[in-house]
Amino acid sequence: MYSVARIATRSSKLVAALAVAGAISVVADAQAQVSASAVSADPVKGKGHYADVNGIKLYYEIQGSGKPLVLLHGGLGAIEMFGPNLAALAKGRQVIGVDLQGHGRTADIDRPLSVQFMADDIASLIKHLGLQSADIMGYSLGGGVALQTAIRHPEVVNKLVVVSTPFRRNGFYADILVQQGQVTAAAAEGMKQTPMYQMYASLAPRPQDWSRLLGKIGDAMKVDFDLTDQIKSIKARTLIVAGDADIFPPAHAVEMFALLGGGQRDAGWDGSGRPKSRLAILPGVTHYTMGSEPAMAAVAILFLDEVAPVGN
Repeated sequence: MYSVARIATRSSKLVAALAVAGAISVVADAQAQVSASAVSADPVKGKGHYADVNGIKLYYEIQGSGKPLVLLHGGLGAIEMFGPNLAALAKGRQVIGVDLQGHGRTADIDRPLSVQFMADDIASLIKHLGLQSADIMGYSLGGGVALQTAIRHPEVVNKLVVVSTPFRRNGFYADILVQQGQVTAAAAEGMKQTPMYQMYASLAPRPQDWSRLLGKIGDAMKVDFDLTDQIKSIKARTLIVAGDADIFPPAHAVEMFALLGGGQRDAGWDGSGRPKSRLAILPGVTHYTMGSEPAMAAVAILFLDEVAPVGN
């Protein structure tokens, strides 16, 4: 077992382990704008609002205008995790950044930290905002929530962007699984010198819940998962993004792409044989730098702006 002090010194890798705990039609302009009646003017430590959904006060912020894009951060993060990528995404769409359960400005509640529960929160938020549907983009833990939203609530998902997210627990490199096993509430004190805690303490309604968050994420990461069959059922056009130096091998992202119908045949001279989903492996990008990597936003924007061919 690693000591708490040793865990703290390896925080750059540990945050990656923590971040992966969980592991249709065009929306008219009128639908893309959030109805004023849905906004609860209850901001705390931020410029956004809270939505009362599923027994949780879910914090969200809105930037830009156009088609809505729900943006979901990684574990131990918050909306700020995307850095300048958020502004880049908001240049052409209405970005709805969310702080997930127990993260950022959203206080924890008495339920497990589950990607399934958090996906239900996102579906409820979309409806709370008066939207019929939205594009959804998630990184790491947020990617797991995005996947579960498409699986559990397909009616609210237009396009789906899944960034640095495995679909099976054994997709992680073996050393990452070992690190995940060290995540407990006991690590909380040793990690108070890390940037993750400093951001959490500056945003959280109850900073004293830090150890509770680590304990819950640690418990969640011990649960085995395999979404192979569920991935096959996803109807939304999907972009899979991974780094070539991510916390799982590029082959795992390729396998997920295949489950969505990709990589099965040549597209032909006219491109008519292209699959409806897309795959991007970003060179030189690690899991730890993905959230603020400009290439990540660039490929996402290309995909989100792409008009689907007829019949696809």
